[in-house]
Amino acid sequence: MHRIGAALGMAVYWASSSYRRHLQAHARLAGVPVPLVGSAARHAGRMVAELPWLWARPPGTPLGWRLQWENPARLEAALASGRGVLLLSPHIGCFEVVAQSFAERYGATRPMTALYRPARKAVLRELVAQSRNRPGLVTAPASLAGVRQMIRALRKGEAVGVLPDQVPPEGQGTWVPFFGRPAYTMTLVGRLARQTGCEVLLLWCERQPNGRGYVIRVQEPPAPWPDTDDPEAWARAVNGAMEFIIRQAPAQYLWGYNRYKQPRAQPAATENNT
Repeated sequence: MHRIGAALGMAVYWASSSYRRHLQAHARLAGVPVPLVGSAARHAGRMVAELPWLWARPPGTPLGWRLQWENPARLEAALASGRGVLLLSPHIGCFEVVAQSFAERYGATRPMTALYRPARKAVLRELVAQSRNRPGLVTAPASLAGVRQMIRALRKGEAVGVLPDQVPPEGQGTWVPFFGRPAYTMTLVGRLARQTGCEVLLLWCERQPNGRGYVIRVQEPPAPWPDTDDPEAWARAVNGAMEFIIRQAPAQYLWGYNRYKQPRAQPAATENNT
């Protein structure tokens, strides 16, 4: 599947000039070397090729040998504290594996609630919802009801997973730099952390070469989280943490995603946001 996906990724890269421009421009902002841009397109294709197997995999079938964990003791200590754990990952590697691997290892005693945005097409919405609801794993929609669901989970000492590098709806973010360019960034992470007193860690998945599976990495943020309720301070810290992860495996980040788009009713960034 990875070989097929790599070919698919390159085919789309050369067939779509708009996708190619987005990928090249965003990767250039982050200082990604030119040879890695093609590798990023191949990894995007691998991500697409993985999805049918991941979504259709029977709930009782373990990921097993496909997973390696790095620093799981840090995550286990956070879970044992009873405070609730907020886990952050950008769209890097096989990010769909992150929640499934957590549920497989810890879900029996500490289920994870994962934030997701429902698919626009009804046929995909049903498929994605069924694939992501697994033993030890529940999903929360990107809505007020979903936020309340996550707060309840954290206050019960459970885990919540968020991909904070997606563009939030208008009114739910702030303009702060992401690789030096203003990006509309969600303020949800800071709100959850301050309202629940949970611990915030980085949990992400790196795809291994030649079909050898995945490494799930548990990491501390590159700097302490802000000791403030200021949403902009939290958004800046979150983007800094996402940059920290992405620089470790830049070819596996989803550079083709339009991270810098402006929500319809949201005022554009100003010079103060750079």
